[in-house]
Amino acid sequence: MDLLRLSHIELRQICYFLAIAEADNNFSRAAEQLHIEQPPLSQRIRSLEKTLKVELFDRRRRPLQLTEAGKVFLEEAQLALTNLERAITRAQRAYRGEIGCLSIGIASSIANTLLPELLRTFCDRFPQVELELRELTAEQQIQELRDRRLNVGFEVVPGFCKHDDSLMVLPILQESLVVALPETHPLTAHPRITLDTLAKEPLILPSPEAFPFYKEFIHQCKLAGFQPIIVQNAKATWLLTILSLVVAGVGIAILPSNVQNLQRQGIVYQVVQDLDLTRQISVLWRKDDSSAVLREFLKVVQEVSSRVH
Repeated sequence: MDLLRLSHIELRQICYFLAIAEADNNFSRAAEQLHIEQPPLSQRIRSLEKTLKVELFDRRRRPLQLTEAGKVFLEEAQLALTNLERAITRAQRAYRGEIGCLSIGIASSIANTLLPELLRTFCDRFPQVELELRELTAEQQIQELRDRRLNVGFEVVPGFCKHDDSLMVLPILQESLVVALPETHPLTAHPRITLDTLAKEPLILPSPEAFPFYKEFIHQCKLAGFQPIIVQNAKATWLLTILSLVVAGVGIAILPSNVQNLQRQGIVYQVVQDLDLTRQISVLWRKDDSSAVLREFLKVVQEVSSRVH
């Protein structure tokens, strides 16, 4: 593309040419529609022809007719201005966050709570934005954010991340822990389960390495006077897998309260009465991410989370 050559052509001249063509090559009518005098219009068209080094109109004929070069230029100019108009419209929509794509890191904590309402609200308002949902642990989300492969994430923020100046962190949800029991387990008949009740129970926990929050649960058990019995030969990460292990009788599980939104046959959930332990779910994004789509998505996140609270 010869940008230097094209820079000598005024967009106004092309618009005037198209207006004349739409007025059946009538300069007077086109000038009236453009709200200008006819002489300046004629001068603009002469200047355009001089720049293009072609005659666009056969001025020897009456009524005025387009030359062959004029017909070709008309067809291509209409296409060019249609594309230019589309480019302007799409640029404006992108600026408003109405088109584009967003990569979102999720885990069960958000998937089983706010995510359905978030997606419903955002997609209703911005139906042409493409959303990519990726299931990642907290550490994976943070690394993907730093590597610019992720726009936004939802997780419990590890301690090392809270002092990362490159990331923005906004708390949006707080949840507690529950115990998941097989429906035939004797503890399902207990009106009140306390932490020391679990002292002799085999526990299935998500990996504390992948979910550092569980290190605090283990610490709480030690404060209650016992070392928890953690099933070492049945390690799992995702909630549905852990619940399957519970149903199979491998052990009981300590899980975030959002698990109660999963309808899993054969499972009973109980609150541990004296376990004063909650975890805070936050939304994370890069401080230098200027994406308009991200900006609008964060508005929806704040709106939906405030409704839940």
